[in-house]
Amino acid sequence: MQALPYEHAIEAIVKRDPRFHPAAYIFLKEALDHTLKKVMDSNQGKARHVSGAELLFGFRELALQQFGPMASTLMQEWGLQRCQDVGDMVFLLIEEQVFGKQDSDTKEDFADVYSFEEAFVSPFLPKSSAPVSSQS
Repeated sequence: MQALPYEHAIEAIVKRDPRFHPAAYIFLKEALDHTLKKVMDSNQGKARHVSGAELLFGFRELALQQFGPMASTLMQEWGLQRCQDVGDMVFLLIEEQVFGKQDSDTKEDFADVYSFEEAFVSPFLPKSSAPVSSQS
């Protein structure tokens, strides 16, 4: 079975920049598709360019849906520790001419949109209860 063009692009990227696991790139493509579908659903079926922040929110949503409490562990195994890492992957895919880009798109669009700790760990922590006051 022959590798698809996207898989070839991932292989080329990982050879020159091994920071991120190939599975991270596969998931990123799924997250982009997920985000584009949401955009089309809210835009009368019309596609449009998605911003870095929109992609990151779609990435987070899909990761939580697919992986639940294991999302944080997977992100770490894939070499992803912060939003900027997702942006780095996007721009590596742009260099490989797999993803498109507008002139206004920058890596900074992915900077500090949310913390991975808040996004992938906090939703699964027990809710702290309010202290019980005792009246005498």
